[in-house]
Amino acid sequence: MKVTTKKWNASEHLDDPKLIYEYLKASFAEGDSRLLMTAIANVAQSKGINETTRKSKIKHELLYEDLSTNSSPKFETVKQLIESFGCKLAIVQ
Repeated sequence: MKVTTKKWNASEHLDDPKLIYEYLKASFAEGDSRLLMTAIANVAQSKGINETTRKSKIKHELLYEDLSTNSSPKFETVKQLIESFGCKLAIVQ
């Protein structure tokens, strides 16, 4: 029997707001900004780029640039994206 596999794509599994929250929270907890941006890109892809641009109020061209692998988006952009997913940034003690 032939076994076929495909590359894992997290965005195909991010269909629940609680799961998205936990995924972003875990990515942030790692302390690696590239990992967090990868998670944000995966969530944006799962929601659809058109919906993400509409909710975040970030232009398509800028969104693609900010979500690229080696980007360093502004804090405001990260905040807008996270909030467009129904999450909030907070500092807690």
